[in-house]
Amino acid sequence: MKNVIVIGGGPAGMIAAGIAAANGASVILLEKNEKLGKKLYITGKGRCNLTNNTDIQGLLSQTISNPRFMQSAYNTFSPADLIEFFENLGTPLKTERGNRVFPVSDKAEDITKTLARYMKKHGVKVELNCEVKNITTDGEKFTITTNKSIILAHSVIIATGGLSYPSTGSTGDGFKFAKNLSHTVTPTFPSIVPINVAEPWVAELTGLSLRNVCLTVRQPGQRPIYSEGSIAGLCPAERRGMGQRPIYNELGEMLFTPTGVTGPLVLRASAFITEKLADTTPLRLEIDLKPALSNEQLDARILRDFAESQNKNFANALDGLLPKRLISTVITLSEIPPQIKVNAITKKQRQNLVSIVKALPLTPTKTADYREAVITRGGITVKEINPSTMMSKKHPGLFFAGEVLDVDAMTGGYNLQIAFSTGFLAGKNAAK
Repeated sequence: MKNVIVIGGGPAGMIAAGIAAANGASVILLEKNEKLGKKLYITGKGRCNLTNNTDIQGLLSQTISNPRFMQSAYNTFSPADLIEFFENLGTPLKTERGNRVFPVSDKAEDITKTLARYMKKHGVKVELNCEVKNITTDGEKFTITTNKSIILAHSVIIATGGLSYPSTGSTGDGFKFAKNLSHTVTPTFPSIVPINVAEPWVAELTGLSLRNVCLTVRQPGQRPIYSEGSIAGLCPAERRGMGQRPIYNELGEMLFTPTGVTGPLVLRASAFITEKLADTTPLRLEIDLKPALSNEQLDARILRDFAESQNKNFANALDGLLPKRLISTVITLSEIPPQIKVNAITKKQRQNLVSIVKALPLTPTKTADYREAVITRGGITVKEINPSTMMSKKHPGLFFAGEVLDVDAMTGGYNLQIAFSTGFLAGKNAAK
C-alpha cells in the first residue's frame, strides 16, 4: 500500500489526505496545532466562504497570480464538484450575494468536522501537536523528522499554508521545506489586507463606512493591471491625465481606520499593490464618492443644492450631498472657506469641490502585516510543479497544495477553492 504523509491540517491538507486515502493509500496527516482547520474557523468571519458558485472562466478571471497554472485543478475539482462533495457528506450549502457559498449553518466548524469525518471514514491517521522539523529524500523515499518521531514515506504532500494569520500556525514552514528540497520560493507579501495611508485626517474618520463608492488606484506611466472589463462589477472611473491609467478600479464598500482604509474594496485593491508598496512605488488612491454622476452631473447637483441654501454658509450646505462626518474633510481639501455664503462661491471653487468629491485623494504608504492578511502573495514557484498533478518536477512523490503555492485570488471564496482544487489533485495523484 502506498504510504502518503500530508503536512498541514488546513483545507488543502485535509481534502488531500482524505482523497489519497479514498484512492487506496495509507495516509498520515501531521498537524502542528492542537486541532485541525484552525485557520478555517476564522474565514468568512467564522462562517467559511468555502467557494464561489461560478464557472471555470469565472474562477480564472478572479485568480491573480498564475491563473493558467490553476486551469487543470479547477477543471478537475470545480466549485460544482466541491458543492456536491460537501452536500453528499451531509453538509448543506447555500449561495449568497456575489455567488459566495457558505454552509447553511453559517458555522465554519461544520466544514472542518465534515472533512475530519471524511478522513476518518477512509482511515486517515491524524497526528495533532506534531511539528515537522525537516524533510529529506534519497530519491526513492522521503524521511520526515518531527518533534515526536521519524517517518518514512513514498509520497509527501506539503500543505502548510503561507504566512497570513501566523497565530493559526501559518509561519512559512512549507517554504523552508521546499527550499531545503531545492525548490524556488518567490518573494512573499501580505495580501487581501488593509492599507495604511499618509493623510492624518483619516484618523478623524475612523469607523466611517462608505457604500457604493468607486476606489481607483493609479501609478504614473503604468498600463492597467485590473481595469474596467477584466472582471464584472467594475465602476466607470474616469482616467484623469496622460500616463495616469488606473491599476485598479471597482465599485463597492470601504471603511476608514485610525491609520488608513479597509473593507471589501480596499482588501481587493491590496492584492494588486502590495508588491509595489514594498518597492516604494509611488501610488495614489482616489475615492469617487458619487460614481453614478459625471463631473457635469455632479456640478449640476451641487448648483441645485446651493440654490436651495443661498443664505447658508458653505459648511452647512453639504448635508444632502455627503455623509456628515466627511463634510469637514471635503471642505478642507476643497480649499473653500467654510464660512463663505454659497451664493458667493465661484465656478472655479465649485469645480475644486467636484474634483474632491469625484477623487478624494489618499496616499498609500504600506499594507498592514501578515497578522491582518487574509492570504499570502507569492510562494513556491509553479514553474517547478506539474499543474496536472501538483507533483514536484524535481522530486517524484513530492506534492504541494494550497496557500504554500505562488497562486492567489480575490476575496469571495476563490482562495479556498484554490486550496480544495489543488489539495484534491495532490491527494489523488499522491495515491497513485
